[in-house]
Amino acid sequence: MIDFLLFKTFITPKVLIIFYIIGAFIIPFFSWLLKIWIQNRYFNQLEFQIKLRYKVFVYTMFMCCFLFMELFWRMAFEMMIAYFDMHDALMALKP
Repeated sequence: MIDFLLFKTFITPKVLIIFYIIGAFIIPFFSWLLKIWIQNRYFNQLEFQIKLRYKVFVYTMFMCCFLFMELFWRMAFEMMIAYFDMHDALMALKP
């Protein structure tokens, strides 16, 4: 407990994993809500004018953006966790 209060031990790596898991479920949920909002706002009003190839293109772009968001989320958390692991390893080398 003393190490925690004196900032010699970080709780961040454990907390980062929890935030990653929460975000991994929240990002898809809000992406789905964004898709519904875009669909209701633009596609439903112009349903008769939009060709199938444009719909396929938009949905493909949405899926690509979604996958890149998830990939970026994962990479950002891996980088932060690696930073704290390096810090712990360097502190272990300290005499």
